[in-house]
Amino acid sequence: MANIVEVTGLTKDYGEGGVATHALRGVDLVLNSGEFASMAGPSGSGKTTLLNIIGALDRPTSGSVKIEGTEITALSGNQLSLLRRDRIGFIFQNYNLIPVLTALENAEYVLMLQNFSKEKRRERVMMVLKEVGLEGLEHRFPRELSGGQQQRVAIARAIASEPALILADEPTANVDSETGHSIMELMRRLNKEKGITFLFSTHDHSVMKQGRRLIVLRDGIIMDDSAREAQA
Repeated sequence: MANIVEVTGLTKDYGEGGVATHALRGVDLVLNSGEFASMAGPSGSGKTTLLNIIGALDRPTSGSVKIEGTEITALSGNQLSLLRRDRIGFIFQNYNLIPVLTALENAEYVLMLQNFSKEKRRERVMMVLKEVGLEGLEHRFPRELSGGQQQRVAIARAIASEPALILADEPTANVDSETGHSIMELMRRLNKEKGITFLFSTHDHSVMKQGRRLIVLRDGIIMDDSAREAQA
């Protein structure tokens, strides 16, 4: 099975000298294509920092990050933008939707950046919104949607461009437990049916159990990395 993510000796420091914060301290991680992996750890453990660096939203202090065999730490800003646009989907805990755009327009935003025609964009996005359970809500604005529905729009946006990898930072943090469970079920189904690789962070034990692999961080170090049977 091909490696989709390969991280070697990754460090990330914030600040300088005696006031530096060591967010990551020599992280090694390999993620295979098609995995559904959860990443856990207390606040400040480095989860979000690691996701941001893998997702080319931040640069490491040292170490190597490869996405589908491409070393991304040496890429230019423009090259990183193209990588994020074409190969990586993001799901954030605060949704990051554009408030003046409808659900449909938010979901098709990446496809618009990829220069899909309006007809092809709409055809694909209408299908994706149906897949995530938002059929009939396409023309509502974020303020007209519940938290769970907004997160489903974010998931639709992440998968519309058919990325190789989706990174989700606390995707169930701002929704109730029932909605969180349905969101995880949706992500698992997309992983199984479309073969999309998922890496998501969480502090919720019920969410951790749904991953088929659990990576535990503490103080910027991977303390445990184990395969497990996902629980419903």
